[in-house]
Amino acid sequence: MKRILLPLLIVAICIMLLPAMLIARMRWGERLPDGDGAVELAYGGDALQKLDYWRPHKPGAPLVVFVHGGGWKRGDKRHAAGQKAAHFLDQGYGFASINYRLVPDCTVEEQARDVASSLAYLTKQADLLGFDKAKIVLMGQSAGAHLAALVGTDMSYLKKAGMDPKALRGVIPLDGACYDVPRQIAEGAGIMRATYVEAFGNERGRQLALSPLHHAAAPNAPAFLILHVRRVDGTAQSRALGEALGKAGTKTEVRGFEGFGLKGHAEINRRLGDPSYPATPVVDEWLKRVF
Repeated sequence: MKRILLPLLIVAICIMLLPAMLIARMRWGERLPDGDGAVELAYGGDALQKLDYWRPHKPGAPLVVFVHGGGWKRGDKRHAAGQKAAHFLDQGYGFASINYRLVPDCTVEEQARDVASSLAYLTKQADLLGFDKAKIVLMGQSAGAHLAALVGTDMSYLKKAGMDPKALRGVIPLDGACYDVPRQIAEGAGIMRATYVEAFGNERGRQLALSPLHHAAAPNAPAFLILHVRRVDGTAQSRALGEALGKAGTKTEVRGFEGFGLKGHAEINRRLGDPSYPATPVVDEWLKRVF
């Protein structure tokens, strides 16, 4: 009898201690090499289905989730985070930066599912991670801006991931240029044409299905802050998406900033979080209103 009871007792103790063990691991385990407090967590089974998480200073804080750019085929959560993590922690939020699978090993549809799955994973772990699962804002830059806008307009991705769309308080796309995919390929592709065709193909129906502008009719995430620099295609696409969302009754702001071409495109991502960069206080004020 004792031989049976002892293993059962050990199992029961482990089950009781599991929540505390998980909390300890998320707070202090799996820290990244530079020691800035980030923890890497896996939201799926693929090597790229991981995210870096920075715990807020106070429990129950809102969360900002960032999606990196890279033409849908490159990029990394760590390099793209820049000054954002430290800044948003100082503002009283938690912060997460996600990786997702890349073209050509997966499709853009699967990338959008990865973004939604990462959000669903975070909300399910919210109590352990110390943030308010009903207060999340999704931010992305370049290709990440497209993916964030797509998940924020086509609610099927969040629903399929098992996440309540109401938890997503807003979306901040940073200098995207592909909210209307067919238009961008036809008018603004330039040297990026091969990248767009690799990501979205040549079939118009698929291009429309992957266009946030095509999904701008309600329901959407309740608020959008669409930022862009002085790029012809990025400016046109940002304004068009803002206009379509506004017509659908979604609270939307479109703001433009200095910075030309690809240099400005990189700068808005690199410098966001720097208080001296003009877009940073705009984002801070918007987040306060949304949260």
